[in-house]
Amino acid sequence: VHEAFARDPRFNILLLPQNVGKRKAQIAAIRRSAGDMVLNVDSDTILASDVIRKLVPKMQDAAVGAAMGQLTARNRNDSWLTRLIDMEYWLACNEERAAQARFGAVMCCCGPCVMYRRSALASLLDQYESQYFRGKPSDFGEDRHLTILMLKAGFRTEYVPSAIAATVVPNKLGPYLRQQLRWARSTFRDTLLGLRLLPNLNRFLTLDVVGQNLGPLLLALSVLTGLAQLALTGTAPWLAALMIVAMTMIRCSVVALRARQRLFLGFSLHTFINIFLLLPLKAYALCTLSNS
Repeated sequence: VHEAFARDPRFNILLLPQNVGKRKAQIAAIRRSAGDMVLNVDSDTILASDVIRKLVPKMQDAAVGAAMGQLTARNRNDSWLTRLIDMEYWLACNEERAAQARFGAVMCCCGPCVMYRRSALASLLDQYESQYFRGKPSDFGEDRHLTILMLKAGFRTEYVPSAIAATVVPNKLGPYLRQQLRWARSTFRDTLLGLRLLPNLNRFLTLDVVGQNLGPLLLALSVLTGLAQLALTGTAPWLAALMIVAMTMIRCSVVALRARQRLFLGFSLHTFINIFLLLPLKAYALCTLSNS
């Protein structure tokens, strides 16, 4: 990349003396920037040719501090896992972010494709650079933390579904679970910070954030109760199992209708990953929040 673009006058490439991580590299670039808007793109992401034209109109409102685009899995055809992650991204963008955007408060503007107002960033960089958790510097969860700081400073954060960005996702279970562990710790950490500003935003957002964190814990409790029933009484928890199956199929059917893709019925397979892998992982994340 450096060889290809170093002599191009449109680019100013910063080579830091060592790998200092995403956050410090990002801050170094932002401090050298001069435009009104800063577009953040992860290195494994390809943007659609009209992304900037789609994001800029949203930023014309001076109250908006950040706007993110819609993410897709660039390598969705690699494996069954990448197909499920692609559907997971569609749900995260077009259900969660789209709903939050109705209130001008997307709770996490994702790094692969997000435009920031540079004047807003400039006022937040010192806080962003000096994030600590239990006395230790925080070295992950940059996107969520910067979004929370934006909202805390009184700026709106938005979602633009027509601005498409294709990013590489993990194609094997191990890297996927390591990614999810980092994200879970980040979510729990910044939820504690976000809870303080939620009452000033909207009651729906309070319900949304509390539900996102309590929902998995209640599902885990249901699974543990069912296993205890099976172990102690020898009877299977059929009612609980049928309820989980019914809720899964209803959700996947609604999404398949909204997206007009029957493929989303297959997202029901993600329930097994959620129950047997992600729920224990989230419990572990909650118990090891200080671990970097």
